[in-house]
Amino acid sequence: MFSVTKFRFGAPVGLFLFTLLMLALGGCGGSGGATVATGTLKVGLIDKQSDSFAQVVVAIKEVRVVPAGLENAADDDSRLPVVVSYSTPHTVDVLTLRFQQEILGSIPLPAGSYHQLRLILEPNPSGQGREPVNYLTLITDPTVKIPLTTPSGQQSGLKVLGDFQVRAGIINAILIDFDPNTAIVARGNGAYNLKPTGIRIMQPSAPLAAGFGSLAGTVVSTFKDWSSATVSVVPQATATPIAAGTVFSNFTSNRWEGQFSAFVPAGTYRLHVQSRGFAPYSTPFRTVTSSSETPLGELSLTILP
Repeated sequence: MFSVTKFRFGAPVGLFLFTLLMLALGGCGGSGGATVATGTLKVGLIDKQSDSFAQVVVAIKEVRVVPAGLENAADDDSRLPVVVSYSTPHTVDVLTLRFQQEILGSIPLPAGSYHQLRLILEPNPSGQGREPVNYLTLITDPTVKIPLTTPSGQQSGLKVLGDFQVRAGIINAILIDFDPNTAIVARGNGAYNLKPTGIRIMQPSAPLAAGFGSLAGTVVSTFKDWSSATVSVVPQATATPIAAGTVFSNFTSNRWEGQFSAFVPAGTYRLHVQSRGFAPYSTPFRTVTSSSETPLGELSLTILP
């Protein structure tokens, strides 16, 4: 499933956590009386639609921010700031969030670099006859709740990857895009797994207001794994990106590919893709209209000599 522009890289049961960072200078005491510039991080949700699923429901217990250098820390590590913790799990059908956002919570944070969020889910109850709290329903059979297998989300937290900056003195925003098309994987026995690689973080230049649409496409390479790529959206009248994020590759049908959606205000934009070992890729300018998706098709990367 990008976003504040909503970016969905790839965000995914298209679930999008959207995060606004309203930054104000604050002081926190350190040794020698040093002060640290801080801001406020607001986390929300947004999603991409699916042709297969009628509902994708998750029960969120907690959302944590992971500072740089703590990517392998335990979920309960006191150094991971808690954005929101629910006494009763917060249940969301992410498929209702395509062109709207649901704010989950906010927290003051030191200015700096962050590379990961943790999305911790309530476990599905065990025992015959008990309904799942994390589940999907199919368009072909919308009354049957099929449990989502999410062991990492329940035991160690879903590790949602993506680089973003908290900058002091300005309003920042990030969006977590939950893309059901890449985040949900059929296991072949009628069950489904939830993969955190189908959930992406994008950082826009400003919070999304009403009246936004999306740019969507697939980054592709046939001869070499591009692993990850930085995707940025630039308005026609400026060279400054309005949104940026990271897309991760999956090997499918003898090629490496990664889907994305970039949610941006209505306007005209060009999208740029950069990945180590590949030539930069730029699309022609395309117009985005409110509450509608503008397809970009396949963006094929070329290996550098």
